[in-house]
Amino acid sequence: MKDKFSVKNLKFDLASGLVVFFVALPLCLGISLASTSYKNIEGLEDFAGIVMPGLIAGIVGGIIVGTFSASRFGVSGPAAGLITIVGAAIIEFGGFDNGGFEKFALAVALGGVIQFIFGVIKAGFVAYYIPFSVIKGMLAGIGVTIFLKELPHFFGYDKNPEGDLPFNQTDGHNTFEEIWLMLDHVHIGATIVALISLIILIVWGMKFVKNNKVLNLVPGPLLAIVVSVGIAATLMGISGFEIEKSHLVSVPEPSSFDEFKSMFYFPNFSAINDPAVWRVAVVIALVASIESLLCVEATDKMDPYKGRTPMNRELRAQGIGNVVSGLLGGLPITQVIVRSTANIGAGAKSKSSAIIHGIFLVVFILAIPGVLNLIPRATLAAVLLLIGWKLASPKSIIQMIKSGWEQFVPFFIVIGVMLATDLLIGVGAGLAVAMLIILYRNFQMSFFINKDADDGKIHIHLSQHTTFLNKASIMKRLDEIKDGNEVVIDLTDTISIDHDVTEALNDFIEGAPDRELTVTVIDKEKLSQNVTMGH
Repeated sequence: MKDKFSVKNLKFDLASGLVVFFVALPLCLGISLASTSYKNIEGLEDFAGIVMPGLIAGIVGGIIVGTFSASRFGVSGPAAGLITIVGAAIIEFGGFDNGGFEKFALAVALGGVIQFIFGVIKAGFVAYYIPFSVIKGMLAGIGVTIFLKELPHFFGYDKNPEGDLPFNQTDGHNTFEEIWLMLDHVHIGATIVALISLIILIVWGMKFVKNNKVLNLVPGPLLAIVVSVGIAATLMGISGFEIEKSHLVSVPEPSSFDEFKSMFYFPNFSAINDPAVWRVAVVIALVASIESLLCVEATDKMDPYKGRTPMNRELRAQGIGNVVSGLLGGLPITQVIVRSTANIGAGAKSKSSAIIHGIFLVVFILAIPGVLNLIPRATLAAVLLLIGWKLASPKSIIQMIKSGWEQFVPFFIVIGVMLATDLLIGVGAGLAVAMLIILYRNFQMSFFINKDADDGKIHIHLSQHTTFLNKASIMKRLDEIKDGNEVVIDLTDTISIDHDVTEALNDFIEGAPDRELTVTVIDKEKLSQNVTMGH
């Protein structure tokens, strides 16, 4: 399936764009609140001002990055992994209310320029060196984090913003302390709303609904939200059950155009000679690029069509997005796995769904913000809770355990370190462990040979020992094969083949029909095994 706009795909992309919008909205608000009021979450009264940067980033991530990116299902927006970097930089520049954010916005725009340069010099190749076990660990770690963070909101304890995902939160509590405090602050009305919403979401994910032409026209999250708004209205005035304003979505509602303009904080270009601004710009460019590449790899692994995203083009798209976001006073942007997962799960067919979700953000925020403010946060928690469960499903964890210790050790290292710190530190720890395992198992250099035979077919001959270190060159060679060719993958001499190479080859074979490739595998039984041969 080619990734391009079509009327046939529009109904699917509209529905998935709406679902992603409902997932993105609380995250945009929460991440903005956690970032701009870092370590002082109750010290600022300008709520509209401190959440607008996150909404701007969400809109730009959807419309601008979605337009320039080649990722079929990737959705970009403000990233929770950058909260501490954003917050610390704003404090260093003088604080949100003292011109600090205007200097920070300039750093975001400059960081986008640096990201674009990364794409031009083709720095995206580093993504191919990320092991499968680390990617799966990152997905599961995000899933567990989302699940634990949304539990308090599910039960109506809404003290902490949804986007505050680090273990040590901006309100001074850690993840487990927040869950413990939740037990003393359970809101019965919000819990009822969350439970009913969760039931609707689960039922709407069943085959009998998906196969029903009428029921399948209504997205599950949309139905859950409509029902939850009705329940909240019904419970109004009932003591102990009423869902107060603090338990509802809170989007700014400007009463005039001047008030609307006052919500924006534009870059302070006079600070362009400040070395601190450039230092923050470089940090944003590096961290946002790494996080985006990680999420692109993870999204591609979930792609039902086994597509491959051009990494350098993605860096350029993210760079353009951050330039625009910074100029408009928005937060830094990365591709975000939670939104991308929701996009795939909602049945998107092309990248149009990411753009559509950005359009929904603009329309609802500008035209009818009052409608959004009727939505209980508990319902959105139910949507995110289910996404977290899917990312860290017991089935996927069991599969990793069965794949051997070389796979599950880095996998669990990533999850554990992510829960205790953040995404990038967790991935770094997993990469370090994976590399040690590879060095332990491989004492000689493996190599990959490509031979073009006289029969006109492309012959790919794997060496005796093919390891993760060969993944990048193999994937690069597979990506360079022109559509319509006949390919022969020869495993005759292969004694050991790494799990990551097996995954890459299987993805290539599964995606071959989409590229009109004919693929023949010699000694195919070696490829079907997900463990190292000869051990």
